[in-house]
Amino acid sequence: MEMIDYSELSRGDRVRANTPPEINQAIDTEIAAMVRFYASKTDYEISKRIEELDMEWDIGRYIEVRASMISLVGLVLGLKKSRIWFILPAIASTFMLQYAIQGWCPPVSILRRFGIRTRQEIDLEKYALKALRGDFDEISSTDKNTDRAKKAFNESKCV
Repeated sequence: MEMIDYSELSRGDRVRANTPPEINQAIDTEIAAMVRFYASKTDYEISKRIEELDMEWDIGRYIEVRASMISLVGLVLGLKKSRIWFILPAIASTFMLQYAIQGWCPPVSILRRFGIRTRQEIDLEKYALKALRGDFDEISSTDKNTDRAKKAFNESKCV
């Protein structure tokens, strides 16, 4: 099987930088497999997959939702049962701060092992599928675009 390295495409992704390489490789392999699978599909099927990708939650959203839920549960239990439950919002807030600053916190390791992807990884698959669908075919003709830009500029000088 061909080894795929998307590190250049996902540079600056702090979650990937703090994730073990074997997990990143597994996610990269899954992305490549999905793109290969959809290479033989119709534009309609590719469009449906792109819609699914638009709806897919990235790891940041999972972290935010889980921290909020744990904080709310801790607050309610702290007010109703015992003050010891106030430790939950403190821990969740600490993890959120750590995630915001470093791009990593303990729940990230668990979520990554379940295949939860970053926004950049989701977008990588989405734009590969858009390229398969032919969305960028017109962009490749830069000579025509350059000529159109010069013409538009010259016409705008006449006004």
